[in-house]
Amino acid sequence: MNEGPKICLRLVRPSLEHLRSYADALRRGWSPNNLRPDAAEEQLQQIERDPEAFVANEDDAEGKGPPIRLPDGSFLQRLPTYHRWMWDGEFSGSIKLRWQPGTTALPPLWLGHIGYTTVPWRRGRGYSTEALRQILPVARERGLQYVDLTTDPDNVPSVRVIRNNGGTLIERFRADAGLGSVERVRYRITLT
Repeated sequence: MNEGPKICLRLVRPSLEHLRSYADALRRGWSPNNLRPDAAEEQLQQIERDPEAFVANEDDAEGKGPPIRLPDGSFLQRLPTYHRWMWDGEFSGSIKLRWQPGTTALPPLWLGHIGYTTVPWRRGRGYSTEALRQILPVARERGLQYVDLTTDPDNVPSVRVIRNNGGTLIERFRADAGLGSVERVRYRITLT
C-alpha cells in the first residue's frame, strides 16, 4: 500500500537558533499575517532592534505580550498563544494555537483557535496539513473540546488542510469591519 511521500516536518519553538531562516522568509516576501502583509516589515524591524525580545514574544502561553494590530489599525488584546515554526531544515511556515483560559469559546473578533501559513516556496507539500495534525494534541492538552478555524471560502488548499484533519463546515459569515469585512467560512474540529 502506497501512503504517499513521508513528510519530514517538525514544529519548533521560535528561537534564536532558527531566527535567521525566519527573517530570510520575511525578506523574501512572506508575511506571518495574511490580513496584514506589512507585518513582515514590522517584524524585520523588531528582529533588528532586539532579536531576543522578538523570539520571547513569539510564544506567549500566558498572553502577556503586546496587543495585536488589526488591518484597520485598531488593536485586539492578546490571548495565550502556543506558536510553532514549521521546520524541514529551514523555516517553512508557522502555526499558532490561541485560547481563552477556562473556556473553549473565543472572545469576539477572534475568528479561530488556530492559524497557519506556509511560505509560498514550500506550498503543495502537505506542510500545513501536517502542522495542524501535530498541534491538535496540544489543543486537547489545553482542555479545548474543539477548535475553530476560519478561511476565505475560495481558499481551496486551506479548506483541504482543515478537512484532512477532520474539520466540518459550521458557518459562512462576514468578518467584523476591523478584520476587513470579508466573507469567511468557519470550520470546527472536535477534539473530545
